[in-house]
Amino acid sequence: MSIKFHCEHCGKKIDAPDTAGGKWGKCPACHNRVYVPQMEAEEELKLAPIDETEEERQKRLLAETFQLTQSILQEKDVPEGDPFSSPAQEISDEKMTEAIVRYLRQMVDGDLDTAQRTSETIASDRRKAREILSQMAAGDPPDAELADVPPQVLSGLIRNLRTRLS
Repeated sequence: MSIKFHCEHCGKKIDAPDTAGGKWGKCPACHNRVYVPQMEAEEELKLAPIDETEEERQKRLLAETFQLTQSILQEKDVPEGDPFSSPAQEISDEKMTEAIVRYLRQMVDGDLDTAQRTSETIASDRRKAREILSQMAAGDPPDAELADVPPQVLSGLIRNLRTRLS
């Protein structure tokens, strides 16, 4: 006598020897690990019936996804400008200087995630940011918040930010 059951991965009917009951084995069809049930009754274990409404819903969703993908791929009109950037905002010189000093301080302190977010604010007005960075690089005294940063490190950070804004 043998134990008959279905693989939970591929649904294939498996005939296992009585001695395999309650142990783990390998499906001969899909080679996935399966549990061989104990032989309690002579009855074959059956799979649960498929929910037809759920099956139809999944097919409908897949068809919609396919249609949307096809329509996106066939679009020929290219949107104006960068779709991921927000419209440029006018920032005062004072606010831009504060943002740059804050960015430099965050970089010195190693707070890279926050510095990245601050650099996005700075990048909203690249021209103004480059002007302020040029003034800082020309030797204008750094903000008191950056007084403890060695000049070589500060000039390197300013140079890197200017390069990113170009």
